[in-house]
Amino acid sequence: MKGDISPHIEENEAYIRKRLENCDDFIIRPMLLGEEKKIRCLVVYIEVAVSNMVLEDSVIGKLVNHMWEMPAEEILEFVRDNGMGISDVQPMDSMNQAFASMLAGNALFFLDGYARAIKVSSKGYPNLSVSEATREKVLRGSKEGFTDAVKTNSALVRKRIRDTRLKVKQKTLGNRSQTLVQLLYMEDLVRPELLEDLENRLDSFVIDGVLDSGVVEQLTESNWLSPFPQFQTTERPDKCAAEILNGRILLLCDHSPMGILLPAVFNDFLQVSEDSYNRFEIVSLQRIIRYCAVLITLLFSGTYLAVTNFHTQVLPTNLILSFSEARQGVPFPGILEILFMEIAFETIREAGIRMPGPLGGTIGIVGGLIVGQAAVEANLVSPIVVVVVAVTALCSLAIPSESFSAPFRLLKFGFILLGGTLGVFGILLGLYLTASHLAGLKSFGIPYLSPFAAKTHAGYCGERDSIIRIPFRFLTRRPIYARENQKVKLRTKESQKKKQKGGSL
Repeated sequence: MKGDISPHIEENEAYIRKRLENCDDFIIRPMLLGEEKKIRCLVVYIEVAVSNMVLEDSVIGKLVNHMWEMPAEEILEFVRDNGMGISDVQPMDSMNQAFASMLAGNALFFLDGYARAIKVSSKGYPNLSVSEATREKVLRGSKEGFTDAVKTNSALVRKRIRDTRLKVKQKTLGNRSQTLVQLLYMEDLVRPELLEDLENRLDSFVIDGVLDSGVVEQLTESNWLSPFPQFQTTERPDKCAAEILNGRILLLCDHSPMGILLPAVFNDFLQVSEDSYNRFEIVSLQRIIRYCAVLITLLFSGTYLAVTNFHTQVLPTNLILSFSEARQGVPFPGILEILFMEIAFETIREAGIRMPGPLGGTIGIVGGLIVGQAAVEANLVSPIVVVVVAVTALCSLAIPSESFSAPFRLLKFGFILLGGTLGVFGILLGLYLTASHLAGLKSFGIPYLSPFAAKTHAGYCGERDSIIRIPFRFLTRRPIYARENQKVKLRTKESQKKKQKGGSL
């Protein structure tokens, strides 16, 4: 058999048993149907993924039970004419297509004399149910988070955008894993060139398996040497829905509870979903704190070394004397102190993440206190170094996105080396190199420093929603991601009446 389905069930059964040899998790169940039990049929499914077929409330149970007492001559006619009317039942023309459906968690039904396989949808593979988002905590807004099932995740977004212009395009990646990937976007808002570019990137590689969205992210990003993420990951359906309405694309990958938003620029990583739900004064203050946290994470440790080693004249005399007294008895130079404590805190952070359950938080807090206190008492480091490293670690936790704080924690060590060897000139050199890299970085053609570096785009007013957020009633335009003719997202009803049909909303 070359992949086509035979009308003779013996041939189909032989092919199936040969292909599923040593696959003990598959169930191959032959049966006899009809009043005289003369019509042979075959049900094939994965044991855990498919509901018990004899249950009255299962789709396959209803199909089998309906044909159990039918006359033999009517069974084929029923399948050809009416069988497909049962919910979640679909005919398959080839064995490859049928096996792909079965491996996705469905059941296959073969009938003697019928040269097609019938796919019967069932409960599918075990998955986590919808639960609270754990990584992106908010005080106001939805508490729902994505699950491991891609279709459940797209349904959570569809629940929030009840518009047929929200399109869901499916692709299958991985020759062996056959992982389902979905692209969600608003048909009238997304830029066509952006969607085409993303699809071309997804089609440009061939891989055995895609087990998480992180694999797709690494294979499709253009500037793969950059430590800065060009995709924004989130586990919140409400955030994804809001960004889709701004013209962005959401990529969902089966088996992954994280959605990928693109394009993604610097400013996006420092915003959270509840920024749209709170008053502009509070949101503006919180965003200023986040931007300051980025700078402190990157510069504080290196600047401390630069000032204390090379430029003590910029410090008050009392502060210099305090630093000198605190360092008495410490045998190591300042740069080794900082590196030792930074590595120790990063190790404690990693241990806190890997430890199970509540032990993780305990390890992080207690471990940091014990290591810091013990290092000071043993004269390995000075107390001021513990303060500097603790402030740096605290500020890194204030950055909303873990994937965005990671590159700053990495570059922090570069600034420590530059500040400890070249002083303030080293810090300025590091800032120049970092800013130059960010200025040249793009995410699907959008400058990474948008909205600060994209003011040449016609009609772009995204700078109103950057570090400072203006009142919500004045945020009338979409960001740079949306089409030029779909910039307006908020207007009064009076102005709406003056517009012709088919406007920007």
